[in-house]
Amino acid sequence: MLYSKSLKLNHVFRRLYHKGHSAAGRSIVLYCRKNGSAENRIGLTVSAKLGHAVKRNRLRRQLRAIYRLHENEFAAGWDIVVVARTRAMQAPYQELERDYLHLAGKLGLLRSSDEASV
Repeated sequence: MLYSKSLKLNHVFRRLYHKGHSAAGRSIVLYCRKNGSAENRIGLTVSAKLGHAVKRNRLRRQLRAIYRLHENEFAAGWDIVVVARTRAMQAPYQELERDYLHLAGKLGLLRSSDEASV
């Protein structure tokens, strides 16, 4: 992730949940809030209820890869938290990617096509 950092602090996650905007899809929920900096901060939440560590880590890797591959499409200056739902464990990669990008567009996290080309 070239233009991003990881979110790791609990109080930042809680602030996002309470004061941020959210959009829910079939397999993931996206929370976002402006952070006032020039880069995005990304956090992932995959509950232990969803499966064993190997399965949870695989899902985390997939979600990180989706962001990394589409990073240049995202506008800068956002805190983003991705929360995996139960359905995400069985969802194919293409469905996760489609949900992720659809929710990001719904929340206004994606740059317009003329901004992305600059």
